[in-house]
Amino acid sequence: MFAKETYINRRNRLQSDMGGGIILLPGNDDSGMNYRDNIYPFRQDSSFLYFIGLDRPGLTFVLDIDNNREILFGNEATVEEIMWTGPVDTLASAAARAGLTDIRPLSQLDHLLSQAVQQHRPVHYLPPYRPEHTLKLAAWLDMPVAAVSQGVSVPLVKAVIRQRAIKSTEEIAEIETAVNTTIDMQLKAMELAAAGVTETEIAGRLQAVAIAAGGNISFPVILTANGQFLHNHPHKTAFRDGQLVLCDCGAENAMRYAGDLTRTHPVNKTFSTAQREIYDIVYNAYKAAADAVRPGIRYKDVHLLACEQLAAGLISLGLMKGDAKEAVAAGAHALFFPCGLGHMLGMDVHDMENLGEEYVGYTEHLKKSTDFGLKSLRLGRELEEGFVLTIEPGIYFNPLLNAAWRAEGKHLAFINYDKLAAYDNFGGVRIEDDFLITAGGSRMLGRPFATTATEIEDLIAS
Repeated sequence: MFAKETYINRRNRLQSDMGGGIILLPGNDDSGMNYRDNIYPFRQDSSFLYFIGLDRPGLTFVLDIDNNREILFGNEATVEEIMWTGPVDTLASAAARAGLTDIRPLSQLDHLLSQAVQQHRPVHYLPPYRPEHTLKLAAWLDMPVAAVSQGVSVPLVKAVIRQRAIKSTEEIAEIETAVNTTIDMQLKAMELAAAGVTETEIAGRLQAVAIAAGGNISFPVILTANGQFLHNHPHKTAFRDGQLVLCDCGAENAMRYAGDLTRTHPVNKTFSTAQREIYDIVYNAYKAAADAVRPGIRYKDVHLLACEQLAAGLISLGLMKGDAKEAVAAGAHALFFPCGLGHMLGMDVHDMENLGEEYVGYTEHLKKSTDFGLKSLRLGRELEEGFVLTIEPGIYFNPLLNAAWRAEGKHLAFINYDKLAAYDNFGGVRIEDDFLITAGGSRMLGRPFATTATEIEDLIAS
């Protein structure tokens, strides 16, 4: 945990921003994998962690703004429970580290909320993403399950985003520890990748790196020879000489802050001519985007800049044709780059995504596009000092998408479909790093790590 003053100050600001009513923040519970007592590794809700800091199951926080009361509801561990787990801190001592003194058993929560409903007091809650929370909210607030999503407090969503979007110095330090562990994971992937080694074998070793560092993975590892599929998780597929390894992975540190990096490297340690050509195009787009990010610029415009760099490179190879800017305006580049350039990063690898992309990544004046490719851009808004985000351009040769577009005759003025057949077995290339937006521009987080094709080859060779 951070110092208790951090959590007190965060809650004070939240109370000030909201003005009135009751704020209800349920923490997460243990969840069984295949029966109740065989549980998944516990992961606390990120907003609960942000304001309360207690990384343990079975807690709910209530901030009664009108009466200036902060109440933590939870039950002390029983003797029978401690028999299995060993000694744990009392709830009161743990809560004191977050600056909380009013601790009550969970059995009293229902009465407090029932009274609030009867008195027609507003109860503010965030969008639930776990089914059990939806059921709890329906019972607590005496509403149909189907109505829970309509009752989400947009003012609370916006107030939480305003705080969590701007990372403090202590948060940035935590993110950097996660990024550095993620670099260790990437190094392990480069070390292990060889013909005959399976995707799952490498991915399992990467998770071990994250766990050994005191945390876990921040999302399921993406490690594949089939990088043309954007979120292709590992299979029992053995790598072959001549293939590319696309490794997109992240560590979550003990404080639950995330890293997220992607590198693409050759199985046989050296890029082929075609692989290096594509890699260099992606790197040029990555570098242009990294040089462009700064406070005040719309990330949507940085995305389009990277897309134009990708299109220009593909035109130089004869895979696309015409003018790069016109091709991007028409959406032709999305055959090769059908996703967004990046996303916010923090306690969640797609930070605050459960609160709604329309609030996290967009504004009342900038709405999310519905166009193919651009609709997958999670972050479009103007950047602010203190934002942490990813930059991750890529080029993907997906034969299924190619065939579908060709059959429809899409963007014939910009795409040389006849030349794409030679890339049917290419896969994909993605480069991703994590950046802090600073007053004067940006700073890449984590220690120096190979990015260019030559740097990657030299690193593997060493």
